[in-house]
Amino acid sequence: MLERRAYLILLFDFYGALLTEKQKSMFDLYYQWDLSLGEIAEQQKISRQAVYDIIRRSEKALEEYEEKLGLVKKFQDNKEKLQKALELIDKLENQLTSSQKQNEESLFRELKNLLHSVV
Repeated sequence: MLERRAYLILLFDFYGALLTEKQKSMFDLYYQWDLSLGEIAEQQKISRQAVYDIIRRSEKALEEYEEKLGLVKKFQDNKEKLQKALELIDKLENQLTSSQKQNEESLFRELKNLLHSVV
């Protein structure tokens, strides 16, 4: 599992558009721009506690979206499967004789390029 910060940013990438403008802005400043609660509060001219509350509500909303929709889990599962497919292709390629490799080289290259484009 990803560290919490990276996981929340990934959730934001998937579901950020579903947050309010204020939630998106605060979340972005805190997690993506790495501003402190105090810096955001000063910039937004609101209390530090208000910033904290908005960010926590944003995190909760993102986690609830993931609970209901599961898009991030599906994405991560698919990425793992594609990575495994790449490993299997490499293993198969290494087991072929040199004459077999020459005959199948373009197929392996095409498969690898396709998988790398999604992983």
